[in-house]
Amino acid sequence: MPSDSALRIVWIYPDLLSTYGDQGNVLVLEQRAQRRGIETETIHVRSADPVPETGDIYLIGGGEDRPQILAAGRLRKDGGLHRAVARGASLLAVCAGYQIMGSTFGGEEGQPVDGIGLLDISSARGPARAVGELVAEVDAALNIPTLTGFENHMGVTRLGPGVKPLSKTIVGTGNGDGFEGCYAGHVVGTYLHGPALARNPGLADLLLSWRVGDLAPPRRHPLRGPPPRTPHHGPPAATLTQQDTPSPARAPRRLQLRRPRLRRPRPRDLRLCRLRLCRLRLCRLRLRRPRRAAEGLCSHSLASLPSPYPFRPGSRLREPGRWLFPG
Repeated sequence: MPSDSALRIVWIYPDLLSTYGDQGNVLVLEQRAQRRGIETETIHVRSADPVPETGDIYLIGGGEDRPQILAAGRLRKDGGLHRAVARGASLLAVCAGYQIMGSTFGGEEGQPVDGIGLLDISSARGPARAVGELVAEVDAALNIPTLTGFENHMGVTRLGPGVKPLSKTIVGTGNGDGFEGCYAGHVVGTYLHGPALARNPGLADLLLSWRVGDLAPPRRHPLRGPPPRTPHHGPPAATLTQQDTPSPARAPRRLQLRRPRLRRPRPRDLRLCRLRLCRLRLCRLRLRRPRRAAEGLCSHSLASLPSPYPFRPGSRLREPGRWLFPG
């Protein structure tokens, strides 16, 4: 059930406009708020549902040409986003959502399509697609660090007198006129993907501060361990009991490498080794004697040999384990 005290984050048309991980902006806002003790409540508004007017921060992402045209038509008919911004809600519009916030934008064939007129901008198709990393220096009035992100669009956006440039482009294309994005009141439009709030947490904190006020430093993430201890951390020394007294630090153990002990050979092992050597020598002697005899037989004439033993000159006849001699 919705809670009146919770910060309501509204994600508009995730079924139409949610490319390049723009839904990560919702997760970043949730985490940045919860780490400051602020309860959050996320509402996903699909294209068939009306946009609620009671949200605190509204997010809309990028998309292709046809979903962009469809989303613009439904937002014009609904009117809930206009009433929410007029009530003081914050809004972050990315890429296609940024173009929808203006008066016109380029359609599939470059034809002008009506936007919702929430920002004093107009967009059209550019000569080439802008793809790559984008770095921009933010307006000093916003007091946030340099913005970085990824852009992939063919839009050229012209700013009217009712808006201010969000940042000045250092690397990348942005609006196409040396600036990137724009803002007016609590509404921010940008071409940054990444997601934008994941790569620029200062921008996320800016959206939160517009609704919550001054923000306390975020608590340390539980997976990163406790914060570092300060000299005055913990109870006073006078209240420490014997059990609470920290034990003195122990010196780290040094790894001692021991040489392996060489076992002396036993008398029985020596006898076995000698016996095996003797057997090996006898085997070699037995093998030499038949070889010499066979060589002597092969030197005689073949006529003196019986027919069952077809010796050839210089050849040897052998069966497994013994030599053959004419008998």
